[in-house]
Amino acid sequence: MNPNKFFRSRKSAGAKIHRHNMPVSIHQLTRRNLDQLLVRLRPHRIVDQAVQSRVRVIIDDVARRGDAALLQYTAQFDGVVLHPEELRVQGREFDQARRQVTGEQLAALKVSLANIRKVEQHRLARLSGRMQTSPGVSVRATVRPLSSVGCYVPGGRAVYPSSVLMNVVPAQVAGVKRIVLCSPPSATKTIHPLILVAAKLCGVHEVYRVGGAQAIAALAFGTQTIKPVQKIIGPGSAYVAAAKLAVSDRVAIDAPAGPSELLVIADETADPVNVAADMLSQAEHGHDSIVGLVTTSSKLAKQVVAALRERLDAVERSATIAQALAQNGFVLTCNSMKLAVEFTNGFAPEHLEIIARQAHSLANEIEAAGLILLGNYSPVAASDYVVGSNHVLPTGGAAKTYSGLSVIDFVRRVNIVHCSRKGLKGLMPSLRALALAEGLPNHYRAAAERFRHRRQ
Repeated sequence: MNPNKFFRSRKSAGAKIHRHNMPVSIHQLTRRNLDQLLVRLRPHRIVDQAVQSRVRVIIDDVARRGDAALLQYTAQFDGVVLHPEELRVQGREFDQARRQVTGEQLAALKVSLANIRKVEQHRLARLSGRMQTSPGVSVRATVRPLSSVGCYVPGGRAVYPSSVLMNVVPAQVAGVKRIVLCSPPSATKTIHPLILVAAKLCGVHEVYRVGGAQAIAALAFGTQTIKPVQKIIGPGSAYVAAAKLAVSDRVAIDAPAGPSELLVIADETADPVNVAADMLSQAEHGHDSIVGLVTTSSKLAKQVVAALRERLDAVERSATIAQALAQNGFVLTCNSMKLAVEFTNGFAPEHLEIIARQAHSLANEIEAAGLILLGNYSPVAASDYVVGSNHVLPTGGAAKTYSGLSVIDFVRRVNIVHCSRKGLKGLMPSLRALALAEGLPNHYRAAAERFRHRRQ
């Protein structure tokens, strides 16, 4: 099977899809073509070498010249001329931002913040504990927070106050003392009021109006105004992602973020309009978003495609959504849920919705997904904002090895061990056997020394 004939040509990806055209095609998933489909739908993403080279120049320049380089690149890339004292957002700007945010918006941010905090506090509590591994020997698991974290929040046409909460709240719950936020300024030298209000709700007051690779460089190396941090998190452009990778030998980073992804597993019990609505919602993130449906129902597949076609021209951001559907949208039918699960584990989606009978048991068979949402009333949009789970998730197939962002990413786990004399003595035969087997006799002698003379 020729994969270039399997799906729509990408030549029409930028064109508007009219109501009489199919936004995505329906194709059969079989065990025979599964591997080929995975290769076609999950291509290996190669980092752009030109982007890497340009980013390296910016990083080296910021490391060398500090604030002067930040101001130069802010003028060059954002078209905003700043003075050094304007890099940091001042207290009065937080107050001004609050006056520009509605009461409804503020209440919604508080709901989201409270639910994220509940989830992360519960997770943090489970990281600590004491256990006795053998008589007289105890191991106590403890956590220690990082001392500083830098959060990058994208700017541009879209505004992401929810990303502020998702990045900052877990760090705050972990006990990180210094949390820094960087976001590119608008043409009026401001950062969107919702971002500033979200930052203040989280207790973050160190905010800088700087974006792009230069912001990542500042967080990694420090400048005259911005002190360096221990870890950098948050999504951004290809330049931001490349910059994070470039400085990862100096500071810790989160998993590189790619385009948003949604995969839906569904049977005939799913509502086709709801499935289509969820696909449209994730496609509006950007023209490179990936949205797909795998279903055991040919009827549902046709109904979902029809619903996409009917709604596409009427929804906001239709041009972006149309391009995403034409470029990276797919609908697959298969003859069993077992095959749907096998495809899903190979695809490793960022978001996975399961709208089918026995959704809970199917979820137990999923080995690779950033987030799993069950049932007709668990849309991915809810997880993006208010249910308390984190929406910073692995993309590009990274869900096979990475987890979503959480409080765990902001702590170091430390074990505290205590052995009594009797406890250590009971372990000596095993300690001796392993030390000698590894050719490290002084490891055994160091422990045996404790028993050479009885302590008073």
